[in-house]
Amino acid sequence: MNQKHQEDLAHIRSMMERSSRFISLSGLSGVFAGLSALIGGLYVYQLFKVNGIEYFTDEHIVLSGSLVSELIWIGVIILVCAFVFGTFFTVRKSKKYNLPIWTSATKNMLFNLAVPLAAGGIFCLALIYHGYYGLVAPSTLLFYGLAVINAEKYTFSDIKYLGFSELLLGCISLFYIGYGLIFWILGFGILHIAYGLVMFKKYK
Repeated sequence: MNQKHQEDLAHIRSMMERSSRFISLSGLSGVFAGLSALIGGLYVYQLFKVNGIEYFTDEHIVLSGSLVSELIWIGVIILVCAFVFGTFFTVRKSKKYNLPIWTSATKNMLFNLAVPLAAGGIFCLALIYHGYYGLVAPSTLLFYGLAVINAEKYTFSDIKYLGFSELLLGCISLFYIGYGLIFWILGFGILHIAYGLVMFKKYK
């Protein structure tokens, strides 16, 4: 009888979690988002070299208007790739485990994620507009970290560790202006891959 009660409680807990949290998020989404960022970051490094910029030796990097535009487009492409991979693996996991995708928890998570990201996007555009390019990478890490922490209550609680790590990395990078690409690769590339692998192993 005691075992039956425990099974019932576990079932109820599972139902409550499904209704209040978005649990279709796949660890592979993080892995492939990280790979996209890693490839994009390495491409930017090569782009600097092609344009005669030695990233690790030039103390004051001057970016032309055309190069800034190209960097923005690269960022957009990476964002689109991360979104596509995230959607693909989320849908695949939902079908595999018969989990609903578009629920109130999904809407709440997306809203809590989108608000800091939208504010951060506008802030970064303002930095670019005024020519403060060195602050763009730290700002993306900071606002992304805040967005992930803000969305944590509607999905796996483990995601907050990724958020705090991104936030910490963003704070550190503020004191190393000029090395934003390195911190950006670490935050959006390496951290995402590591987090995704841990989540995939834990929740597969």
